[in-house]
Amino acid sequence: MVFISLLILIVAMALFSEQNMRYNRISTLILFYAGALSLNALYIQSIGSGIGIYGGLFQITVISQFFDLFIYLIGSIILLAWPLNKNILNNNNKSLNYIIKNYKTTTNYLTEYSLIILFSTFGASLLISSADLVSMYLSIELQSFGIYILASLYRDSESATSAGLKYFLLGGLSSCIILLGAGLIYTFTGLTKFESIYSLISVFSFGITGEINNIQAIILGFLLIIIGFLFKIAAAPLHNWAPDVYDNSPTIVTIWLTIMPKISIIILLLELNTQLNIDLILENNVINIIKYLLLISSLLSLLLGTIVGLAQIKIKRLLAYSTISHVGFILLALAISTEQSIESLIFYIIQYTITNLNTFLIIIALSYIFYNSIINNQIIKENDNSILDIENNNKIINFSDINYISEFKGQFSINPLLSLSLSICLFSMAGIPPLIGFFSKQFVLLSAIQNGYYFMAFIAIFVSVISASYYLKIIKVIHTPELDNTNPNSKDSQPNNSNIKELNENLNLNYEASDAPHALHPLLTNIHSFIISLLTTIILLFVLKPYIILSSIRILSLSIFYF
Repeated sequence: MVFISLLILIVAMALFSEQNMRYNRISTLILFYAGALSLNALYIQSIGSGIGIYGGLFQITVISQFFDLFIYLIGSIILLAWPLNKNILNNNNKSLNYIIKNYKTTTNYLTEYSLIILFSTFGASLLISSADLVSMYLSIELQSFGIYILASLYRDSESATSAGLKYFLLGGLSSCIILLGAGLIYTFTGLTKFESIYSLISVFSFGITGEINNIQAIILGFLLIIIGFLFKIAAAPLHNWAPDVYDNSPTIVTIWLTIMPKISIIILLLELNTQLNIDLILENNVINIIKYLLLISSLLSLLLGTIVGLAQIKIKRLLAYSTISHVGFILLALAISTEQSIESLIFYIIQYTITNLNTFLIIIALSYIFYNSIINNQIIKENDNSILDIENNNKIINFSDINYISEFKGQFSINPLLSLSLSICLFSMAGIPPLIGFFSKQFVLLSAIQNGYYFMAFIAIFVSVISASYYLKIIKVIHTPELDNTNPNSKDSQPNNSNIKELNENLNLNYEASDAPHALHPLLTNIHSFIISLLTTIILLFVLKPYIILSSIRILSLSIFYF
């Protein structure tokens, strides 16, 4: 359904290129409808054991359908976060078009952004259901190429272009590692379907002589595949690209990079790790290196994501290292690979997605308001964000994201509701009870202790306490009042209407001086506000009705082991 919609939108894009705002809404409706179809498929009785489609390239299961629904829902929410612009412009004025050329690119990129989001979501959906080495590689590349383009979507931004190029080169390296592992498995088995490879490993594990080298080669192939996937989810020590890419990309793109690829890849790793019965291979004295790889990566992710995050002064770099720390918790639950740990893994993915999505939506909302404040107080002030029209020597302030933590200073006095919502999200990331983040970490630690992973549990508790410090640092900055040396009632603190009027006359705009500060302002829509309110409520009040989510997660974890 998503693929057919993509073909229709590509044709429509050539026919109706000026109707940019419609593509965002249409793409959102497509994802909503695709999610509804995935929800309807959950009622199929025979889906428990899995349904193979397209010659066995894809396997439809309960968990794949559930996360299809989850991915489509999150993708539609991210699309709704794109800013709406109140542009009261005279399109016949060439001078005006020249002045706002760079600003209007954010609107012109909307069509491309919507289509790329659909392509990437389609790849993520296919990756979750992949049951073959060929379909797995094609799906991960379909998702990855969409993300490469997203990272460099703002072509006029040097930092965004640099981030996209770095992501493309390093992502291509990880794809080569995955392809090498798949080729190694095919060389020694002649098979590409996961089910057939699992069956062959089970036969080898019963002690057939002369086959130990084949088993080692197959495990090495799976090891390379998992290393490539760990690279793509920015798990330590393969994480160095993530802070730079997240920081240099626009926030509306970073919100996608931090959430969607991780969901699909972690679910695929979950299916690979649970279906590949390593315990049978232990009879032939083959070291269970895959589990140790996940544990080592989990340990390094917990330590590096927490310790290096303490020194960050940029908000998106700090959240990038926070994401690496959260990946450590996820990999710990994945390495344990029991019913309880898989249940905690699925729950952690859900709460991580909700909390990070809400955090970035609030940061985007504060960016809009922060930008409006700059316009109101510095209409014609020359700074780094100014755009100069050489023909008329006019300047106008360009919109930019919030980059530094210090820019949150005094936000509580200006936007108390958004500041409280952001504080709740940060407390949840730190694992403060009774928020949803506390329960996710508790479940992972409980499964680790019950299965004898005491050292990993101790490290996880230790880094959780340390990581709370940089979350509290952001909260402290938010609630610190901003020092203002000027009298708020003085003439200098108020917008200069004469300057605004002069700017209007130079630009030949058809609106009043009092409306000037909002003319090029990205608007915080009611839908955006409603999504922030809903997600904050889920984070805050999960403790009152936890059984709705926990019961569904319990069924999903049982479906992996007993169907």
